[in-house]
Amino acid sequence: MVTLKEIESAHNRIRHLIHRTPILTNQSLNELSGAKLYFKCENFQKVGAFKIRGATNTVEQLTQAEIEKGVATTSSGNHGAALSMAVTRRGGKTKVVMPNNTPKIKINNVERNGGIVVWCEPEQSSRESVLADLVEQTGAIVVHPYNDERIVAGQGTCAKELMEDEPNLNMIVSPVSGGGLLGGTLLAAKGINHNIIVYGAEPSEADDAYRSLKSGKIETNISTHTICDGLRAQLGTVPFPIIQKYVDGIITVTESEIIDAMRMIWERMKIIVEPSSAITLGAILKSPSIFEGKRVGLIISGGNVDLENLPW
Repeated sequence: MVTLKEIESAHNRIRHLIHRTPILTNQSLNELSGAKLYFKCENFQKVGAFKIRGATNTVEQLTQAEIEKGVATTSSGNHGAALSMAVTRRGGKTKVVMPNNTPKIKINNVERNGGIVVWCEPEQSSRESVLADLVEQTGAIVVHPYNDERIVAGQGTCAKELMEDEPNLNMIVSPVSGGGLLGGTLLAAKGINHNIIVYGAEPSEADDAYRSLKSGKIETNISTHTICDGLRAQLGTVPFPIIQKYVDGIITVTESEIIDAMRMIWERMKIIVEPSSAITLGAILKSPSIFEGKRVGLIISGGNVDLENLPW
């Protein structure tokens, strides 16, 4: 399992290649929630998402021979763009297996950062089979979006910064999909302050992490019909034991609750966030009694939204 020391090493490795993103507050959302909310704004991060942290940490540890072989991954967009940026910076090429229903902004983001898109169907099995064929044909090095300890350590640097900048937090809420961000958040936050409470926020329409915690084994998603295109992945075997051991709970959020929270952030904070980010506020507004009177950090995971297809 990844340690706090490995997260600290990851931060030292990548800090000059990423942004230290701001933490914003909003009085009206504090009043609405009954809590003091601190938004860690990874929508202002390079490629517009936290994914640059794990991708850069991993790519910086690849040998030049591995880079020259080429790198491959599957992604709903943000990891693909981040990995493409990190690999392009080292002179390599990245092939990104993407679902054919991916928002155009995320496709453009991958290509703008030097990635080559390879299409698959919007199911986990299709992602995996297309990637396996690609690797067999090209010999590319796979950098998994979340099922990799180097990725988890890199994502943990987000919560490390949050804890350093707001050391008196009582709680943190992180989105959960494959589990890399929540896993890294748990290890960083609880490593720095073992009393802090950490919740995951997950769409009701893709609630495999919630059900996996209940059953004690990884469950598959029954559906992925959620507006949160970044939260449709299958929970990974690397993050799952971390989440099992440390998470204080997972709050599932409906589509309408996610959209309402997203609109509130746009209207009240004047920042662009994607649905996968807004879910953290949605979780707090859904369960206010859990957070009332607390100082709560929210990880705003990204801001890559299809402006031609807003949900309101």
